[in-house]
Parts: sequence; structure tokens; C-alpha cells
Amino acid sequence: MHRFTLGLADLATTWFAVSPIHEAVLSLRMWTHPGVYPLQTRAFEQLRPAFERLGPRHLLLALVAENRWVPDFLTPRPTAAAGDFRAELAVVRALPPELLRGELEQAFLSHGQPLPALLDDGLADPARLLARISDALKEYWEACLAPGWWPQARAVLEADLVYRARVLAQQGAAALFADLDHRLHWADGVLSINRHWGDGDVETAVDGRGLVLSPTCFVRGAITMISKDREPQISYPARGQAAMGGAGADAPVTSAALESLVGAPKARLLTLLAEPASTTDLAYRLGVTPGAVSQHLSVLAATGLVTRARHGRSVLYRRSVLGDELTGGR
Repeated sequence: MHRFTLGLADLATTWFAVSPIHEAVLSLRMWTHPGVYPLQTRAFEQLRPAFERLGPRHLLLALVAENRWVPDFLTPRPTAAAGDFRAELAVVRALPPELLRGELEQAFLSHGQPLPALLDDGLADPARLLARISDALKEYWEACLAPGWWPQARAVLEADLVYRARVLAQQGAAALFADLDHRLHWADGVLSINRHWGDGDVETAVDGRGLVLSPTCFVRGAITMISKDREPQISYPARGQAAMGGAGADAPVTSAALESLVGAPKARLLTLLAEPASTTDLAYRLGVTPGAVSQHLSVLAATGLVTRARHGRSVLYRRSVLGDELTGGR
């Protein structure tokens, strides 16, 4: 059990963030532990040829332990609600090289796993190894994730944040924590993770440092950092990942009456918008162009059937109360 103690001021400074470096690092588990995150399997099978062309892929694979742990320094705590990969990678690069051995050993030796030879040998020159790891992550991001996967993932993660904000506003912190993940429990100022890693109970006082909550596509339940000395953060499974199954894979079933009233394209959009989504995300899910989706959304917004909310660089749409009534909550 990992317990985070939050006072009233700590609750006020609990916030959400989307981290591209977290997604890049945690996504390495897709290659070392295939099948563990089935909602991402189809997308990553499409990425496999690009990944197998990477020169440093063996170094990247070496960063994931047999129990799926990754060193803490690779997933630094976000500093902005919508993270920038280059800025976050700069934090990874800035690790003092003399700390690298301890960071790596903590992820592997804790459960009796030896350091992979690529890492152990590289520690003869920790500054060079750190640079190689950072460069490998940059190459992986640019070749595999940034071109197509990340725009879709970012839309899903940002939609999750809009949903969480609504839960917090309408139902309060207790409901928010309960809805994040089955591993989390909130009671008497303590947020507990019923975790299945590490030894014994860990107590962390947030103590004015703020608690960061980050949705991710690559966990099966809420997790936190390996070290209890890191600044407080929790990652939890993002909602809506099924929408990333492929172009047209998430096309909804709509009623004939609704299609007769507003037309088939707008009916499909209204059905999908039970949860927040961006224009790009909707276009991908329906297998059409963003321009076509944008035209229909403009009409739906003008008639009060959908609402807009900006998150970072994205504009997310969601069905309004009137839209819910029209669709019957489908």
C-alpha cells in the first residue's frame, strides 16, 4: 500500500497533466511485454516496422525490467498540464551522471534482476550512457510515435482530463479519486494505492508540493514512482483508448430516427460525443477528413447540440444537455 497524505491545501493544488515523455517511455512496454495493454496492440503492430528499423532499439528495450518497471528518472514529474516532449526530454538529459547508476539499479535490483549488459557496460561512462539513452528516446519519438500515434493518444488523454474536471466540479474530490481507478481509495485525508509492487507500506506526505495525476495508455491500474522520495505523482489508466483501434473502427450505431432528423454524419458525431473528443480524433474514428467533421461540428455547435472546451492546443467537443436529450443518452 502506498499512502499519500493530503491536507486541504494539498487538495487545492492537486492537478492533472498529460506527459508525452511518460507515454514514450511507458510505451516501450509494448515491445517487451506484448499483449499486456491490448487496447494499444493494433496501433503498435502498425508501428513495428518503424521500431525495428531503429538503430538504438536494443538500448530502449533494455530500459524495461522483467516486471515492467522503468527507472524513475525517465518519467519526470510534469511541470505543465500539456507537456512538450522536447522540454521533458531536456529534464531527462539533465540528470547528474553520477546518479545514473542508482536510478538504473533501483529499477532492476529491487527484485533481484541484474542490470542488462547494455546498461551495465555503459555505466563505465555514465555521461555518455545518459546521452545515448536520451538520443534513443528522441529517435524513437520522432520515428515511431510523433507522426501518427501521438496525435491520437493526446486527443484521448486530453479528453480524459476534461471528463475528470467535470467529475470534480459536479461530485467532488472523493468521487474523482474513486473514479480514477479501482486501486485508489480516498478516506480521512489519505489517498491510498493498493499496489502490487514494492515491499511493505509507503507513506508520502504531499506537504505543499502538489499531487500530479496523469492519464496514460500503458498501465493496468494506478501506479506511482518507485522511489518514495520523488515528488508526488500518480499515473492511472486513461479512458477512451478503444477509440484508437484504427480508422473507422469506432464507428457508432445510430438510430434511424436520429439520422432522419439530422442526417447520418451528424447522428454519428452526436453518438460519439457522449465523451469529449477533438476534431482530429473524431475524423480518425469515423475514417473521414477533419474538414468534413469540422463542418458538421460547426452546425451542431450553432444549434446547441454540442459544446466546446479548450484544453492546451486542442478544442474538445462534447454533447450538450440538449444533445443528450436528442440522442436519448446513447
